[in-house]
Amino acid sequence: MSVIRRVPSILTGLVNNNNNRTICFKSSEPSISSSTLSSSLTHGIHVFHCPDVVGIVAKLSECIASKGGNILSADVFVPQNKHVFYSRSDFVFDPVKWPRVQMEEDFLKLSETFNAMRSVVRVPSLDPKYKIAVLASKQDHCLVDLLHGWQDGRFPVDISCVISNHYRATNTHVIRFLERHGIPYHYLDTTKENKREGEILDLVQNTDFLVLARYMQILSGNFLRTYGNDVINIHHGLLPSFKGGSPSKQAFDAGVKLIGATSHFVTEELDSGPIIEQMVERVSHRDNLQSFVQKSENLEKQCLSNAIRSYCELRVLPYEEKKTVVF
Repeated sequence: MSVIRRVPSILTGLVNNNNNRTICFKSSEPSISSSTLSSSLTHGIHVFHCPDVVGIVAKLSECIASKGGNILSADVFVPQNKHVFYSRSDFVFDPVKWPRVQMEEDFLKLSETFNAMRSVVRVPSLDPKYKIAVLASKQDHCLVDLLHGWQDGRFPVDISCVISNHYRATNTHVIRFLERHGIPYHYLDTTKENKREGEILDLVQNTDFLVLARYMQILSGNFLRTYGNDVINIHHGLLPSFKGGSPSKQAFDAGVKLIGATSHFVTEELDSGPIIEQMVERVSHRDNLQSFVQKSENLEKQCLSNAIRSYCELRVLPYEEKKTVVF
């Protein structure tokens, strides 16, 4: 009988809260250096969501190991009394021994075996980058941070365009940056009666997801249904508190001691979509409105950046109607 060596065998974390099973595995084999990875092995990610039955982890491990792959880490979550299974696996493999097309077929068979609701495999070095469009209004901080993060290689995305309902002159930092990198900027003046959603839909065709980098317009249900892909938003507050306009001033006037930022998926219900990331920072009576807003904006940039990276790394899975599993 052959022995599968590459199944992760060290249990590094096990949390059982109210019968929820959250398990983190780490490979027991020697760590692989970055030079080895770059010269012979390729990094892959697989996420799985299916009804919970016995043997899923074993079959996932066998699928990868049987092709000579090695699981570097695996996260598993089974919520209490829900009978559903979630997992995310990081692994390395030799693309010569396990071609990308064959990998897709192997995981598809596994998906059919377990009647999976979601089975996605991604090989960042081989697969196309995510194509996104960014929507922004007057405030620049999230947009500028996203553009510089893209330039620095922090996000595995290609930015197809930036769309705004705010006019920016040609000598502004944002326009100079976009022109230097060949990214189109579309100014669409919106009114209460005309949100220019049809034109936006034309501009974002063939994108994988949208990012609202402080876009101060509400997208209609018809827009979301027609677009059909995910839309990620940043809100400067810990939702569901301080919704709507000027949440920083609302929080400042309320005398809060903790401020936050929330990145979430956009749904038809205002600021109520599934949460991807939240961050907090302490404030005090020593803060004036200016320092309060500055701290809030720094949180927004970090929170949106973390959410985009998590999404691109397949760390975010839908859970129930308004929740997410974030590995």
